[in-house]
Formats: sequence, C-alpha cells, structure tokens
Amino acid sequence: MSAITYEEVNLMLRLYDMRREARLRQARSWFLDHFHPLSPDEMMEKFAPGSDEYNNIRMVLSYWDMVASIVNRGLINDELFFESNGEIWVVWDRIRSIVPTWRAAFKNPTVFLNLEEACKRLEAWREKRAPGSNVAMRQMMQQARPKI
Repeated sequence: MSAITYEEVNLMLRLYDMRREARLRQARSWFLDHFHPLSPDEMMEKFAPGSDEYNNIRMVLSYWDMVASIVNRGLINDELFFESNGEIWVVWDRIRSIVPTWRAAFKNPTVFLNLEEACKRLEAWREKRAPGSNVAMRQMMQQARPKI
C-alpha cells in the first residue's frame, strides 16, 4: 500500500459528504435504478431535456466526471479511491456506449474522458486484485437490467 496524506483523506471525506447531499442522493438513486438506455436515441426518447430525469442524469454525470478529474490529477491516491468508490464504474458502464455519439455530436473527443480514464484504471486495479471480476460485474448488471 502506498502512503496516503491527510489531505487526500480529507478530500475523500468532502467528496463523500457531497454525495450525501439530498438532491444528489436522490439523483444517484434514480440513476442507478432507472438509467439503462442502450443508445443515445433511446436516452433522448425516454429522458427529454428539461425533464426531472434528464436533470438527474446531468447531476450524476457531472458529479462523477468532476470526481474523476480530481482522481486523474493525482489529488487522491487511486487505491484509496478505488477501494470505496465502485459507483463511478457503474455510471461509466451505463454511458460508455453512448459517449462516442456525444463526442461526435459535440465535436469534442474529451467529453467524459475523465470518467473513462479513471474507470480504465479502476478496472485494471480491480482485475489485478480479483481476476474476472469486471466481467462478472457486467454480467450481474446486465441480468439486473429491467426487461423491456
């Protein structure tokens, strides 16, 4: 294990406190229970801009992208972060098939790049500690997806 600073621990605790804010908690809960689109078109059809659902999506994605940016800059040790923040991976997994369309539409290859990079490292870290766990988690999430 690498050395962790008090600043990193304090930043982790502040990020955790932010996650506990009532509106963000509500958005996260909704996202985990209801956000399962397979394409950008399906997302726009189900969650129109300006709707409460769309606002939940924006809140969750912006929070986790901000957190990923902090982690990617080394302000929090990867291992410290990865040990207790699996939700970021679930969020990325839910949007990873949609992101290429967003990047093309916005002509911006960096859209959600923070999330992607942090989650690639998280997957590598997890695979090193528990080989096969990424595949198993994706299979579990697929089975838990509501049947349409």
